[in-house]
Amino acid sequence: MVPDLPVVVIGAGPQGLAAAAHLVERDMDVVVIERGAAAGTAVSEWGHIRLFSAWPELIDSASRRLLEPTGWAAPSTGYPTGSAWVSGYLAPLAEALGGRVRFDTKVTGVSRQGRDKVVDSGRRGRPFVVHTRDRHGAEGRVLASAVIDASGTWGTPNPAGADGYPAVGESTASDLISYRVPDDVSSLAGSHVVVVGAGHSATHAVLRLTDLARRSPGTRVTWLLRRGSAASALGGGVGDGLPERAALGTRARRAIDAGRVDVVTGFRVSEFRRDPDSLVVIAEDGREIDGVSRVFALTGFRPDIEILRELRIDLDASLEAVAGIASEIDPNIHSCGSVGATGARQLAQPEQGFFIVGVKSYGRAPTFLALTGFEQVRSVVAHLAGDHEAASRNELVLPETGVCGGSGDFDTASSGAGCCAAPSVLQIGRTPTALDPARSLTLETS
Repeated sequence: MVPDLPVVVIGAGPQGLAAAAHLVERDMDVVVIERGAAAGTAVSEWGHIRLFSAWPELIDSASRRLLEPTGWAAPSTGYPTGSAWVSGYLAPLAEALGGRVRFDTKVTGVSRQGRDKVVDSGRRGRPFVVHTRDRHGAEGRVLASAVIDASGTWGTPNPAGADGYPAVGESTASDLISYRVPDDVSSLAGSHVVVVGAGHSATHAVLRLTDLARRSPGTRVTWLLRRGSAASALGGGVGDGLPERAALGTRARRAIDAGRVDVVTGFRVSEFRRDPDSLVVIAEDGREIDGVSRVFALTGFRPDIEILRELRIDLDASLEAVAGIASEIDPNIHSCGSVGATGARQLAQPEQGFFIVGVKSYGRAPTFLALTGFEQVRSVVAHLAGDHEAASRNELVLPETGVCGGSGDFDTASSGAGCCAAPSVLQIGRTPTALDPARSLTLETS
């Protein structure tokens, strides 16, 4: 590390702020750069959703130690909404970090000072340069001894198109396609709404819409699944170690059985064709769903690596995850609970002093747990501080969920569950609670 320069953390979400708290605890200078106007901007965008996890599982240890002297008291029970998580924890944490957090500032690139990606000579001894642009368009540079990228994936949702690119007509129909979980769906009463996706975001959207259909006759809900079975969207039942997630699947199954949603399996979107007043959704095999007023494409997220193009990074070719953890998080193999903690050694990049943490470290794999992210940043900061014993220590134990569909059964009518199909970030909920069925979802970003 280059002395007398701060560690720059990209992103003031749960993982970025936790990293900053660990750095402060170790008396290391830190600058957090956040593109939003406040802490947890991405979380606030799904603030209407209630988490599966109880409060004690949503607070990083170093963050707790930083906050408690300020008079802050950690909530001890209950399952917060995203908004409550922000107001009750993330916002106070950012306030405690004070001027170390720079808001309304977008990171546009990360490089080595005076060296592009090609140059070997003297590279390791040069500081990092974090290129920025503020809300007024003013550009700047921040020199850093190390960089922790905790920018998440919330800003880059996957398209509806089944081959990874937007379907034909998807971009031009963007006014009728949303990539976010809806809050108020009352305006859709009496219309035909399509949900694309098999994860918990999609399941949540379907439940809100089927509740609307129950209250507003004439509302039609169609659920398009790429897989050959609806089982991947309905959870693991008694085998699922996350009770509230299992309950979400149970509620979806009841909605299907009640006839409030039409489930279409093996439907891989290839095209959106616009009629005068609606959309036609067309599958690769030629099937059509017509008369559609609104589409919710909830098919997961992917990392934005454009800001890292001048760094030497090692990502897995298929997952776009950090290469050192890819084999441990492959959704073809692992359930969320079977994925072990990942620390500094596994997250190390060819560019010494640079780390990708949080959900972005998992690339397109949907098996990330926020508690795993807290363990990541604890280990990475220990490594940067030279405490290699602490960096190598594993302080996280996760329960097996016992369910994971993965892409290995993509074409089969298997009973894989939604853990690995989820476009959201999973958390651990240990005890079932009577939550609002239309507002229970695991959805946490770093």
